[in-house]
Amino acid sequence: MAKRKVDTENRGFQTRWESEYMFTKVAGKPVCLLCGESVAVLKEYNLRRHYETKHADKNKNMDMEQRLQKAEELKRGLKSRQALFKKAKSQGQAAVKASFILAEEIAKSARPFTEGDFIKNCMIKVCDEVCPEKRQLFLNVSLSRNTIAERVDQLSINLKEQLVKKGKDFIAYSLAVDESTDISDIAQLSIFIRGVDSNLSVTEEFLALRPMHGTTTGHDLYEEVSRCVNEMELPWEKLVGLTTDGAPAMCGHRSGLVAKIREKMQEENATGELTAYHCIIHQEALCGKALKMEHVMSIITRTVNFIRAKGLNHRQFKAFLTELETEHGDLPYHTEVRWLSQGKVLQRCFELREEICLFLDSKGKDTTQLRDEMFLCEMAFLCDITSHLNAINLQLQGRDRVISDMYSTVKAFKTKLTLWETQMRKENLSHFPSCQTMKGKLSTSAFPSTQLADKIGMLAADFRRRFADFEAQKSRLELLGNPFAVDVESSPPNLQMELIDLQCNDALRAKYAAVGAAEFARFLPGTMPQLRIQAAQTLSMFGSTYLCEQLFSLMNLNKTSHRSRLTAEHLHSILRISSAQSLTPNIDELVEKMGHHQVSPSTSNK
Repeated sequence: MAKRKVDTENRGFQTRWESEYMFTKVAGKPVCLLCGESVAVLKEYNLRRHYETKHADKNKNMDMEQRLQKAEELKRGLKSRQALFKKAKSQGQAAVKASFILAEEIAKSARPFTEGDFIKNCMIKVCDEVCPEKRQLFLNVSLSRNTIAERVDQLSINLKEQLVKKGKDFIAYSLAVDESTDISDIAQLSIFIRGVDSNLSVTEEFLALRPMHGTTTGHDLYEEVSRCVNEMELPWEKLVGLTTDGAPAMCGHRSGLVAKIREKMQEENATGELTAYHCIIHQEALCGKALKMEHVMSIITRTVNFIRAKGLNHRQFKAFLTELETEHGDLPYHTEVRWLSQGKVLQRCFELREEICLFLDSKGKDTTQLRDEMFLCEMAFLCDITSHLNAINLQLQGRDRVISDMYSTVKAFKTKLTLWETQMRKENLSHFPSCQTMKGKLSTSAFPSTQLADKIGMLAADFRRRFADFEAQKSRLELLGNPFAVDVESSPPNLQMELIDLQCNDALRAKYAAVGAAEFARFLPGTMPQLRIQAAQTLSMFGSTYLCEQLFSLMNLNKTSHRSRLTAEHLHSILRISSAQSLTPNIDELVEKMGHHQVSPSTSNK
């Protein structure tokens, strides 16, 4: 015989029990109005036994009407206590939620954790003026240093859990890895992930920042990356690409990070081949050195340093420019690590070349080199070509960049270089405005067009050499960039039938024209699984380590000389919050997990 289950017997609470036994129903359970105890099983026998055992003597002289009145009074008292408790719970949760929200903002703005106390003092003063009756509610919001630190860690853990959950759905993912040193001379390894799920939706997020207190060999880097991948429960066979800064420890053929990860993938019996890239932006910046015009830049740098290094010279130069009513009022510094600064310095120096010479003459400095026509022609050329290089650099920067689009940008620039070289040999300076200006001002010497055309040829050759890795992946990248223009015969056999179906589908061709290459992949039908996998792998690839460089800038904003003792764990949490893109902390979930915890005013003021 089956065992009886109480919850299947459909027992209901009867209204008459309120006056007869002084019970009411709260959250599905019978609760005594007199003592507050609840009865486990909803049976009249249980209610009557409880009443007769504990309360019968106190209420035996009351008639039915008096019982009804007392039951109603007790019910009203119970409801008011419940409402008070709910209000207190609601206010406590609101205070906790507010502390989470402010902790997130403090982390994003690179403020120290102690800012919480300052913010709270400001809130209290505003409250005293605007709504003094709400003062206690603001006092209940805990914003002490320890609380903010704890909240930041909890927000970071929540984001990591979300990423781990998303990672389980990835059908392909790639990593971007770069290494830098913080203000405490600790090497920091930055790792970002770009994953694609079965719906071909892209997730690009911060994976980890690992401090490296010892050596930074390829083996050391591999150990940290491997540990990070395993912690995130990411399958090695779905790793498609690895983008690095090109350092020997990263790209060494035998003991570099790339080689170690390829060995690991072979151990894991991964069928796919790891595609390793040297950051496109870094490559483009290195190509600029192929011009071999350091002699021009050294004179410019020396001149700028003379003007800017001493306060008196700098003040007098600015006053001099003001007196001459020039368009620009100052000269910027050039910093080697800030690639775009060189173009700005060159442009400003070229525009102020005459004023600079006059100022240096007044200081008794030799300006023979700065007035030399050949030097000015080279300076004008370097100014123009650096401007073009800066333009492509800016095009390659940013988040959510698709590698096929970045490759197209580089390919277009190589074509431009070929055109510029041909035009320069013919002294056609249409795309070199500074050179045009100098050519019109030459008095004796001829414009060195052949020499400068050779410089452009050297730059083009260096672009071809440095981007040979991308040329090897040309067919793969073009397949995502424009699948309707791909030659079917030269494509891999497993894609040929699906490519024919795709190229003959007018509806998909119209969709491609409407949404563009990056978004089109999501509209590939399920009947083209090989094309979808190929698209997912290409979409997951990083073209640059831009995100890593951006993270190092955030790291330097947070870990300054005033916060040099910031722990690795707290720095990691701050950077995860401030660099999050597609993920947002689930604050409501965190508040719910904290349950009935309510911060008292005394605790929050510590």
